[in-house]
Amino acid sequence: MDVAVTVCDETGVIIAMNARAGKTFAKYGGKSLVGKNALDYHPEPARAKFVSLLENPRSNVYTVEKNGVKKIVCQSPWHDNGRFGGIVELSFELPAELPNHARKSG
Repeated sequence: MDVAVTVCDETGVIIAMNARAGKTFAKYGGKSLVGKNALDYHPEPARAKFVSLLENPRSNVYTVEKNGVKKIVCQSPWHDNGRFGGIVELSFELPAELPNHARKSG
């Protein structure tokens, strides 16, 4: 899948990135960001939001549009043996026209 995956530890230090994430964040150093704190690359108010996710682990899902390209971003906590490990972020481009299929339950 063409999805950017970035994984941070409980302090915000990037511990893993896939190739797509490396391309997405190329202007900041790409995969050389592993070992650096993601907080250093988030301007306000995004930085405060990310700090909040680290302090009170929960999911944060939103869309963003830049240069005519719309993406969905999902930030969610990950756990190791029940202990909060950090945040994993998935992001991928959305098509210009996105169908919605409302399904009946049951």
